[in-house]
Amino acid sequence: MRLHGKTVLITGASKGIGRAIAVGCAHEGADLLVNYHHDRAGALACTAEIHALGRKAVAIQADIARPPQIKRMFERARKAFPRLDVLINNAAITGWSELFETTSEKWDQVLDTNLKGSFFCALEAARWMRETKTAGSIINVSTNCAALGVTNLAAYATSKAGLHGLTIQLAVELAPHHIRVNTFAPGPVNVARNLADDPDYRRVWGGVVPLGRTADPDEMIGPAVFLASEESSYVTGQTLFVDGGWSVQGRIPVSNLKRAARKNR
Repeated sequence: MRLHGKTVLITGASKGIGRAIAVGCAHEGADLLVNYHHDRAGALACTAEIHALGRKAVAIQADIARPPQIKRMFERARKAFPRLDVLINNAAITGWSELFETTSEKWDQVLDTNLKGSFFCALEAARWMRETKTAGSIINVSTNCAALGVTNLAAYATSKAGLHGLTIQLAVELAPHHIRVNTFAPGPVNVARNLADDPDYRRVWGGVVPLGRTADPDEMIGPAVFLASEESSYVTGQTLFVDGGWSVQGRIPVSNLKRAARKNR
């Protein structure tokens, strides 16, 4: 019950890593605000699972690439809960594209969601925390692609690298308000999107990870809960790689990346 009494807002929590973290936070005693963009059924299933654990949960639709929708999401959140303790910026899109085929529209779509959206969500969360004098935690979910050059993911990797810089900036500026800001960066994870891109995903990516396997979404719960809880009360401005050692060794299965880019063209 490391998050007992806390309210957590997670963006992109209808599926994958976001949903796993949302349910994991509920197991630790938190109440949840579950953001989704298109997948309403997934968000409602997530809130139902949280309710079954005896915690409160509200699903809120918003496209975080659009700041006016972010503002409306937080207005609804304020009506549902008196305070916010934790924001987890999880929502993101990959935006597969071969380098010379990357359009300005694709670039803007990825950067607006992954970086701009995270920034404006953080601002709204920090305003709320400042008003209620909450010693809050803002957690950005990145990727180890931000630390390695990865084929066909120029916009995605750039947006996440920007998130690392944003983490440092916000950590410094929000420290006087006792708001901590950190990032954790997953490596290859067995989410539906990755498995759909390549049915052989586990074998291919597991073969380049020093631990010899890809991660399950539930393995991202621990890092998120640590950064959300008082266990990390003296940690801010940091990026934690949760990747089985992949960013250390840096081997990349190029054929898999080309296949995924072609499939998502």
